[in-house]
Amino acid sequence: MDQVEVRRQGAGTERRTGSPWLMLVVATLGFVVNFWAWALLSPLGPLFHDEGTLGTLTESDVALLVAVPVVVGSLGRIIVGALTDRYGGRVMFPLVSLATIVPILFIAFFALDSYALLLVGGFFLGVGGTAFAVGVPFVNAWFPPERRGLAVGVFGAGMGGTAISALTTVKLYDGLGTRSPFLLTAVALAVYAVVAWVVLRDAPGRVVPSTSLATRLSANARLAITWQACVLYAVAFGGYVAFSVYLPSYLKTAHDLSASDAANRMAGFVLVAVIMRPVGGWLSDRFGAVPVLASGYAVVVVGAAISAGTPPLDGVGTAAFLAMAAALGSGSGATFALIAKVTEPARVGGVTGLVGAAGGLGGFVPPLVMGYVYGRTDSYAIGLWLLALAAALTLVLTLTIVRRTAQAQETT
Repeated sequence: MDQVEVRRQGAGTERRTGSPWLMLVVATLGFVVNFWAWALLSPLGPLFHDEGTLGTLTESDVALLVAVPVVVGSLGRIIVGALTDRYGGRVMFPLVSLATIVPILFIAFFALDSYALLLVGGFFLGVGGTAFAVGVPFVNAWFPPERRGLAVGVFGAGMGGTAISALTTVKLYDGLGTRSPFLLTAVALAVYAVVAWVVLRDAPGRVVPSTSLATRLSANARLAITWQACVLYAVAFGGYVAFSVYLPSYLKTAHDLSASDAANRMAGFVLVAVIMRPVGGWLSDRFGAVPVLASGYAVVVVGAAISAGTPPLDGVGTAAFLAMAAALGSGSGATFALIAKVTEPARVGGVTGLVGAAGGLGGFVPPLVMGYVYGRTDSYAIGLWLLALAAALTLVLTLTIVRRTAQAQETT
């Protein structure tokens, strides 16, 4: 394995640091606010489709609109994760938050009556999704190995920012004006950027890489845990992202729900996944990441197969989706608990960026597939069966290759 040249922060910096739990809380708050911004277009997709203010939109058009921020936020994590290894979360959290304000204001004042401009705004809105790659290495450095699964899982619960978007965006859009959800989010990001700069401190003795960005990206990409975790996270977090951005459109079309009711149900899905993410990290600290991951993928196989039959939401349909939400949330937490255990601290940000990118890309493809399949078959069954197949293959990977990687780390 290539060695990473590092240096440590001095003792004077250590004296200026704060409590690990305070750092965790503020970092998680940043994740919440940035993910809230990242998910602003998803609840509005059905409204844009129905109102006709953007012209006649197909299901594929809506799917592309809500998926663009996902793919940009995902790919951006590769660079942002590596930059966080170098410059630390205290610099990167305010920087990402302030950068996300620009596309939000662009959408609010210039893009709400143009599909093309919304795609442009959504492209740059993806910056908000890179906050994840800032927080994981930042939090990881503050906690000892035996608590990193729980700590990173708690931070990961900040993905609940998508629930805030689901619960508030449509109501604000209809009740206070079309610009209101964007302006409110911009203010929240600005306030957080100031708080982060004042409160956050990088961990004492944080390992800082001295090699070039390209060298680190190349070295991290060659690690076995990187590609394995990319697959795990592409299914676990990718499945969560796919449902969180496309579920409103799916529920409205497949179950004839109103835009508001569909957004509320999506918020319930997100809430369950958010609660289970730190639980997955905690269980991984106690019992190992592999059993948690394997259990989660098995549940997704069953839940997706059931959902493919479009059962009624007043019974087994809702149960299947909530079970998948719990499994995807716990699997997301367990993936980064595994990374924290088997990755050198100096590489965590870079590996997180690559894995986070895979997770986001895993969320980009399914909405496009679902929209494409529905447009040609008037059914979502094929898309859900493909999810079941992907989860089954990932389950096999977890019980074989990933298990061997985890066992090898335990013996070193």
